[in-house]
Amino acid sequence: MRLSPAHSYPLITFTNLRPIYTSPVIPALQSIDWHRFLARPPLPSPSDLAAIHDASILITGAGGSIGSALALRLAELAPAHLVLLESSESRLFELQRDLSSNFPRANTTFVLGNIDHPALLEEIFSIHALRIVFHAAAYKQVPLLESHPLAAIENNVFGTQNLISTASTHRARVILLSTDKAVVPASIMGATKRIAELITLAAGGSVLRLGNVLASRDSVAEVFATGIARRETIVVTDPAARRYFLTLDEAVDLLLAAAVEPNPPVLLAPALPAPHFVADLARFMACTLAPDRETRIDFSSLRPGDKESELLWSTAEHVRPAMMQSLLSIHSPQPNQIDLRNASCSLRAAVDTRDVAASLEFLRNLVPDYTPSSVILSLAATSNPRVSP
Repeated sequence: MRLSPAHSYPLITFTNLRPIYTSPVIPALQSIDWHRFLARPPLPSPSDLAAIHDASILITGAGGSIGSALALRLAELAPAHLVLLESSESRLFELQRDLSSNFPRANTTFVLGNIDHPALLEEIFSIHALRIVFHAAAYKQVPLLESHPLAAIENNVFGTQNLISTASTHRARVILLSTDKAVVPASIMGATKRIAELITLAAGGSVLRLGNVLASRDSVAEVFATGIARRETIVVTDPAARRYFLTLDEAVDLLLAAAVEPNPPVLLAPALPAPHFVADLARFMACTLAPDRETRIDFSSLRPGDKESELLWSTAEHVRPAMMQSLLSIHSPQPNQIDLRNASCSLRAAVDTRDVAASLEFLRNLVPDYTPSSVILSLAATSNPRVSP
């Protein structure tokens, strides 16, 4: 398929757009008016953030695209204290530099480490008297994690469990950043995020499911922009592939709205219209970033763990409006805490012995609507536990 540069999109103008404080890997992404593609106005921003102003706040995964954008927005709001936890030295350094430049007087603490260390978490909570936690740390690359299921479980499930346990002890409210891939999951990433949802809700926390965030690091928009800049053919997995898209600024607004949504535990999702075709995103970006030349778009096939279309809730879940106009509240089936605890212990033992087959069995017990890919099933079939319990 060849895309003519003459292809145009309707010009849609929105006013009063808040700038995003971020440093994208590809600068061209920052200049794109994403709402021309989305063909809708920005989601409403939360108005009453008094609880944020007075709180000591932790962000995990603070060096990621959403984590760093959230950190910069919170620094602008000037909470009592802001603690930023990141496992990547380079990303934490970049965030520290950005905050120092934009908000030199912000009361901020930077912590190099990760959620796999309970002693570190206990130290952070004890020293800083945290009251709100935005949990954005996760492994998220779907095709990559299909080949590394135990790493996905270790980080996304047990890292979350460590954090939730410590936060509960210190009576801090947790807002988990989840994903539409947790709904009827077809990937290990989605299945582990669904368990993270269950753990968070069982402890009285809040969960926010997001779709694909445009211009975030390692997103499909960044992949397309790289290919366009290199004059390469843009490859889309399937002509029918559709996803829910939102901007980075909207993702931050939604997280802030989730933090002030009353009466947790609560599972939330953005109030978005129908999903967009991924191929339409590729065409829009080609027309925007390279209007004077042709960009070829080809199709491959869905990768292991991919779905043709994602959902923000399943047929087993019930939806109603949330307090914030931009959010929907989802009532989701929840196992009782004893069953969840026992299943988590069994999963922990299987992961500790490097037993992929047993890990998959316990994972599917926790997430019955999870459909493993052929890659995961093959790993389970050849699983050979190497570590004694």
